[in-house]
Amino acid sequence: MFEELSQKLEAALKALRGEGRITELNIAEAMRQVRRALLEADVHYEVARDFTERVKERALGQRVFAQVSPGQQLIKIVYDELVALLGGEHEDIRFSPHPPTVILLAGLQGSGKTTFAAKLAAYLKRRGRAPLLVAADVYRPAAAEQLTRLGGQIGVPVFRIPEPEAVRAAQEGVREARRTARDVVIIDTAGRLHVDEEMMAEVEAIKRTVAPHETLFVVDSMTGQDAVNAARAFHDRLAFDGVVLTKLDGDARGGAALSIRYVVQKPIKFASTGEKLDQLIPFHPDRMAQRILGFGDVLTLVERAQEQYNREQAARLERKLRRAEFDLEDFYEQLQQLKKMGSLRELLSMIPGAQKMLPAELEWDERALRRVEAIIQSMTPEERRNPDILNASRRRRIAQGSGVDLREVNQLLRQFEEMRRWMKTAQKLGKQGRSLRGFPFLR
Repeated sequence: MFEELSQKLEAALKALRGEGRITELNIAEAMRQVRRALLEADVHYEVARDFTERVKERALGQRVFAQVSPGQQLIKIVYDELVALLGGEHEDIRFSPHPPTVILLAGLQGSGKTTFAAKLAAYLKRRGRAPLLVAADVYRPAAAEQLTRLGGQIGVPVFRIPEPEAVRAAQEGVREARRTARDVVIIDTAGRLHVDEEMMAEVEAIKRTVAPHETLFVVDSMTGQDAVNAARAFHDRLAFDGVVLTKLDGDARGGAALSIRYVVQKPIKFASTGEKLDQLIPFHPDRMAQRILGFGDVLTLVERAQEQYNREQAARLERKLRRAEFDLEDFYEQLQQLKKMGSLRELLSMIPGAQKMLPAELEWDERALRRVEAIIQSMTPEERRNPDILNASRRRRIAQGSGVDLREVNQLLRQFEEMRRWMKTAQKLGKQGRSLRGFPFLR
């Protein structure tokens, strides 16, 4: 989502890199470009104005260090202010010492509340909680059915009643959680196409009745400044505790993420980064600021990897890498793990500088990965374990079986052979007494 903003901010800050010192003149020009980049990203004008004023004030009052260039100093100031703008510290859900913890979800129709409810339940279940989903959206056709289907996919029970009474559904859902020893209740409420009195009165009634420990406002990141207006209206009536940004993987310009926290002064607690039910991340302001400035998000990438690998898998893979015994079966297995971690586009955005190193013509979709999978699946087990036996006739058979051009098969095998040569080099360095821990795949 932040690719366009990242590029424009980089261009705005680049001009200062050749300057010998920060002056009122060059900082004013840089901030003018930064403000324009923020406004084009659909950031609220008050937010853009105040942000650039704070950066300018800090930059002009900053002590100049000889070993640090003006451009580097300004990037550090922009980063610090972005972190502050996004909330400073990560804030998690506040769990009640006396279960169940009740979490109430509110937001406009189409914001992704129901899907987020299931994602949150899956997230909490992976962390040892026992959630219960409550269907309190009694107006949208098939809302309860959608929640029941999603709950079935993640193995979380869903409570619903046949009558269209949202307040009673929420109240009885909390009772059901106590009866069945569920320690978290997630209540999915109805949304409307716009903020209206009936909707607000109902969700206020639910909040008074069940006294939730957390009220989360779910907002579609792609709605831009409309999201800010909706957040204001909901907060005036509900005084919610936190914000959830959905569809953060979309093509919107990211203005909502930078504006909502500033306008309502409530933390962003979660961000949804894809359609799959495991694509939900806790919102860390410092990590998001790093992404916006093109520095990647290595910590989130590592956390994703740790969720997919157990210790035995990781140890086995490390042994094979150290001995340069990595074959196409191992490579295929890693592709499957990679797919579980998220989209290729999202994962590359977490690696500092990765997007700049890749060719500009690379398409940001999963088709290339699917073609690689098809090629490897068209090989016999023997061929995967020993790619050296892949002569011309075998390669033609694989190309035909996978439905790709022979050139793509040859290219994949060439790249794989280069990878193996690199691993052997790493192995030799290790034997010479140099640490292998410096290599990315062994960190």
